[in-house]
Amino acid sequence: MKASQRVAVQHDNPQGAIRVVFAHGAGAGLQSDFMQFFALALALNDIEVVRFNFPYWQQFMDTGIRRPPPRMAALCHSMATVVREFSDAKPLYLIGKSMGARVAFQCADELGAKAAIALGFPFYPSGKPERLRVTELANHCQQNLVIQGTRDPLGRPQQVAGYKLPTNIMLHWLEGGDHSFEPTKRSGISREVLWQEAVDVMVQFIQHVEQTS
Repeated sequence: MKASQRVAVQHDNPQGAIRVVFAHGAGAGLQSDFMQFFALALALNDIEVVRFNFPYWQQFMDTGIRRPPPRMAALCHSMATVVREFSDAKPLYLIGKSMGARVAFQCADELGAKAAIALGFPFYPSGKPERLRVTELANHCQQNLVIQGTRDPLGRPQQVAGYKLPTNIMLHWLEGGDHSFEPTKRSGISREVLWQEAVDVMVQFIQHVEQTS
C-alpha cells in the first residue's frame, strides 16, 4: 500500500465478543479526545473497538499539511480495507463520528454489518440545509442508531422531525449537546456526562440487536 493510502489502526480490547469499527470525523483523527473516550468506554463492555485514520488524515499527521477529505467512495474503500483485515465471524457494527457516520451507513450492507451507528449525523453540509443527506441513512440492517445533540447545527430536533427517515432508524437525542456532544458551560454538565450517556445508549442498542437477530 502506498504511503498516501496508508490506514493507521488502533485496537482496543481485541478479545471482545463484538467488533466495532469506528470512523472519525472530517476534522480530527483516531486520537482525538472524542474518539478515545468512546473507544475506551465501549471496550469496557466486552466490545472490540477498531478505530483508524483515513489516509488523508494520516497524511496530515505525517506531514503537517492539511488536506480535505476525498470523495465518499475513497472513504468507504478505506473502511472496507480495515474490516476485511479480519476473517473471523465476530458480529460487526460500524460506528462513525459525523463524516465517519456517513461512511458507516453507506458501507453497512457491503460489509455485512449488523447495524450502523451515527454519533452526530450531518444531515446537511454546514450552511446548506437544502442539501439533505437523509438518503445516505438507507441500508438493509434490521435497525440502526443515530445519536444527535439537541443543539447540533447540522440537524436539530425541530428540523429532523420534518425529515422522512428510514423506518429502521432509532433516534436518541442528547439534551444540550452540539455536533460533538459538547454542552454549554451554563448547563453545568460536563461533556463526559453526555458522552457516557451516548455510550450507554450504544451498548444497550447493540445488546438489543444481538438478542433479536
